[in-house]
Amino acid sequence: MGKLAGYTIANIQETFTNAVNVTSYPTEKGLPTTDSVQRQPKTFSITGKILGKSDLEATNIYNALEKMQNSGTLVTYVGRTNVKNVIITNIQGSYDYTIGNGMNVTIDLQEVRIATSPYVVNKTTTTTAGKKQVVSQKASTPVYHITKKGDTYWGLSKKYGTSIAQLRSWNKYPDTKIPIGVKLRVR
Repeated sequence: MGKLAGYTIANIQETFTNAVNVTSYPTEKGLPTTDSVQRQPKTFSITGKILGKSDLEATNIYNALEKMQNSGTLVTYVGRTNVKNVIITNIQGSYDYTIGNGMNVTIDLQEVRIATSPYVVNKTTTTTAGKKQVVSQKASTPVYHITKKGDTYWGLSKKYGTSIAQLRSWNKYPDTKIPIGVKLRVR
């Protein structure tokens, strides 16, 4: 049994394919072959049964999966193979006299590789002197600081280069009552 986008598929047979494209042109001796190989998205095929308490319920599940296919919705499949960020590329359904409350299905899935952009948007702020200043927004994970006796937002602002207003918005403690040993976000 497996679950596709939260819907149960019974009596599962799962097939998966990993493939690469390899250049058909000659490569120079000594050069890395990785430049000649391109990974293709993984594909999966699920064969099983959509069952419901009635034939209508099974048809509704089929229609919901078809709607996700047509809209290109990213789904997750959990079975022997667990995959997320896949799109339903093909659904084949068939009725059988042995199944009164559902249908046989074969569903093809294709992995969608999601990349993150290294692009950083710069923010322009105006200083009190009226000059424009460009502040670079770094795409990084948050940085935390464990407080010690004497730590203040002003001191942490100087140490980590974060404005006092930003420190106040990230952390729930008032300026005069920052407890010792708590974890504060500082970047």
